[in-house]
Amino acid sequence: MLDFTEYSKIFLSLFAILDPIGIIPIIIAFTVGLSPLKRARVGRLASLSVIGILLVALLIGEWVLEFFGISIHSFRVAGGILLLLMSITMLFGNKAAPDPGDSTDGDSTSSIAIVPLSTPLLAGPGAISAVILDAHKGQGIGHYAVLSLEILLLGFTVWLTFLVAPWISQRLGRIGTSVFSRLMGLLLAAIAVEFIAGGLRGLFPALG
Repeated sequence: MLDFTEYSKIFLSLFAILDPIGIIPIIIAFTVGLSPLKRARVGRLASLSVIGILLVALLIGEWVLEFFGISIHSFRVAGGILLLLMSITMLFGNKAAPDPGDSTDGDSTSSIAIVPLSTPLLAGPGAISAVILDAHKGQGIGHYAVLSLEILLLGFTVWLTFLVAPWISQRLGRIGTSVFSRLMGLLLAAIAVEFIAGGLRGLFPALG
């Protein structure tokens, strides 16, 4: 096992990579029009998905990527393309979330909670690769238990972020939220381009 300082550094680095505070504007954009109950559902699913994804990355992440012959860089490009498609939807004013009365709300809220909120925005290629590398810094059940606890704490912070987002959204108002959604769509498009560019530089070092 590592010492307390090292585990603290790992937690802080993962928190910085996930950046749950910085994603609040995008959470607002993707949950506009949802009832409080549905927003709470999205928050729970997103936080649980982040925990699940990172725990899988911790335990068998490297093996899974090697088994399918997938590199982190390829994963970044794929995630970037997905984010770009989502940003186009936001920019043109189509709803990223269903109406409160939509009968298919279960499938829709589950969809946006997992993609793109949980992955690739929160538990994306950066977080997954960081967890895989952190797993190799130590050995033994204790090491993996501490890392698992840190992942659970990260999931809890994500859940808290979803609780704060509606409060901010209420103060923007309907028109403000609509304008804000389009601005976030543009921001999300820029993030997507960075994902794709970073992945391409990793796949083709000559581009760097």
